[in-house]
Amino acid sequence: MQYSSVTAARFLSRPNRFVALVEQGGQVRTVHVKNTGRCAELLHPGAAVYLTPGQNPARKTPFDLIAVEKPTPAGPRLINMDSAAPNAAAREWLAAGGLGTLTVLKPEYRLGDSRFDFYGEGAFGRLLVEVKGCTLEEDGLARFPDAPTLRGLKHVQELTALAAQGWHCAVLIVIQMKGVHTFAPNWSTQPAFGRALAAAEAAGVRLIAMDCRVAPDRMTIDQPVPIDLTPPPRLSL
Repeated sequence: MQYSSVTAARFLSRPNRFVALVEQGGQVRTVHVKNTGRCAELLHPGAAVYLTPGQNPARKTPFDLIAVEKPTPAGPRLINMDSAAPNAAAREWLAAGGLGTLTVLKPEYRLGDSRFDFYGEGAFGRLLVEVKGCTLEEDGLARFPDAPTLRGLKHVQELTALAAQGWHCAVLIVIQMKGVHTFAPNWSTQPAFGRALAAAEAAGVRLIAMDCRVAPDRMTIDQPVPIDLTPPPRLSL
């Protein structure tokens, strides 16, 4: 997925989860943050960030903050933090055969009282895919979620039940960066989500973690990342 126009800026502060103050060309701008997660480890004063024009010309914040450079011992790591980007990248990846050849691919698929990110059909049968974008990284370990997510937990539990009914189901973790060696649930933030992932895998739900090639103006799903569902010693499944 690609943005039409991207410019650089310097992060100043985040008054609330929806907006940030940035400095660009000597001017302070109020911009929309396209990620309502905490992102506390990413948005530090002085951090290099990237902006793209918003789609609504009447909005008070004409720019969206979509990416940030995170300092690491090996140099800056560019992380896309646009919460809409994982689904856009996943749609391209699925259409290109990421989970096999699909003859049907529909986004935002309603089933009962739930809505899943993607529905697909192929020679293997019917497929439901739920996508989770991951921006939290520490020493090469990617984790999700960075804040408790009741919606995410509900979807994983629903896929677990549907897998028992014969559906092919998958949870796709889109890690919005390169340079990670493992994905794990964020046990310290939401143990229930980690337990739900383990239960889903046991029920036949396919768990997939993929990293991404990220540039300021684009993000593309790239390579698989190993998943570790082992809970900390103090927790049990």
